[in-house]
Formats: sequence, C-alpha cells, structure tokens
Amino acid sequence: MKEQDGKDLKIIDQQTLDALSREAAGAPRLRKNLNMHDDYADPCQRLFNAMEPGTYIRPHRHTEPAKPECFLAVRGRMILITFTDDGKVEQLLPFGEGCDTVAIEVPAGVWHAVLSLQPGSIFFETKPGPYVALSDKDFAPWAPPEGSADVDAYMSLLLEQLHTDCS
Repeated sequence: MKEQDGKDLKIIDQQTLDALSREAAGAPRLRKNLNMHDDYADPCQRLFNAMEPGTYIRPHRHTEPAKPECFLAVRGRMILITFTDDGKVEQLLPFGEGCDTVAIEVPAGVWHAVLSLQPGSIFFETKPGPYVALSDKDFAPWAPPEGSADVDAYMSLLLEQLHTDCS
C-alpha cells in the first residue's frame, strides 16, 4: 500500500496485489489479507483477501450482530457457496475472471464460504464493523474446524459439487 504525498490516500497498485498473492501462496493457510481500514474498531471493514486453491474458509454466518458482507472479484476466479441450516449446499455462485458475476452481497445470517478456483485469486470484501474476533462469525457446527483432520475430506466433498463453468 502506498501513500501519496503524505496524505491519507491509500493506493493499491498491481505490484501490491502481486506481493499479496505471493504472501498468500507462501502462507500456511494459503491466504492473506490487506486491510484498508486503520483498525478493527472502524465502522466499515474493507480488505483485499488473496486466496489460493486449497485454502479453507469454514462455512459461517454473521448474526450477532447481524452483518451483510460484500465480495468483489479483483483477480482470478472464486466461488461463493451458500448452505442451508443443516449444511446442504444451497447455491454455487462462481465470480471473477470469465464469469458474468463480479460481485456478490451476502445478507446477514446466510451460511456461506468462499473457495479459490485459480492461483492468484483476490477479492475485495466489505462489511460493517467493528470487527470483534470472538463474535464476528458463527461457525457452522456441521463443518469441520480449520486445522481439523476432517478438512481435506470436507473440501473434497464440496469440490465434487462444483461446476466452475461461469456461463
């Protein structure tokens, strides 16, 4: 992130995105955020989220407090998956390069997860703040926790259901 002439402008260039993707590819979780907000108390959380194929974002929803989320594809191709309350896949929504869909807003309370379908994928995310780690997400009880031995099998089941054709 570059500042212009010492002012508060935050400028994201292609080199910044390239570096963010390299960091994500080298990270144990295969993803990396670049926050645009100055701190977690900001009333609007804004961030770039670089993610590589194989990263696991556990299905979750935002209910306490209720918060919508908006995802805007910047690079690559991803898929937003929504789920029923009992964990069945409800919708598969590819977005990004080669897709008609470039952005998706998820209403508060909807179970969802995002998967990366291409190396170097990045989306821009916004949601109301503040961010409080202990109450930000309601993780799906029917999906394995991150780091669990069951994650690979669960990811395989999800990937079997995907149709990545964006037409």
